[in-house]
Amino acid sequence: MNLNQITLPVLDIEKSIPFYQTLGFKLIVKSLPDYARFLCDQGEATFSIHRVNALTTGDGIWIYFELDNLDVRVAELQVVNITFEELPTDKPWLWREARLKDPDGNQLILYSAGENRINPPWRV
Repeated sequence: MNLNQITLPVLDIEKSIPFYQTLGFKLIVKSLPDYARFLCDQGEATFSIHRVNALTTGDGIWIYFELDNLDVRVAELQVVNITFEELPTDKPWLWREARLKDPDGNQLILYSAGENRINPPWRV
């Protein structure tokens, strides 16, 4: 089994599409006003956004997108006015992460983990 697709709830598909395109994802399905799907710029994984009438409360959904050139990509995104809650930071779990939210408050984490993603020193 391989995780390939995840869907995020959003209030306004047309507002969210440009945000995700700015992050570098390729729009591959546009079914307004309810749905859009994107292809990640590395590999073949996809994710989608689906219109909902109301967002859930609490911590909600956290999505991690892995990339090799985290610091460079974050700097590029800041130039085009993407706001980060946390700039690239080394974490105790041996990942380097930057955090931001999409227009609907979904937590996005851009990160680089290398070998530690699958094989951390504490792996079972």
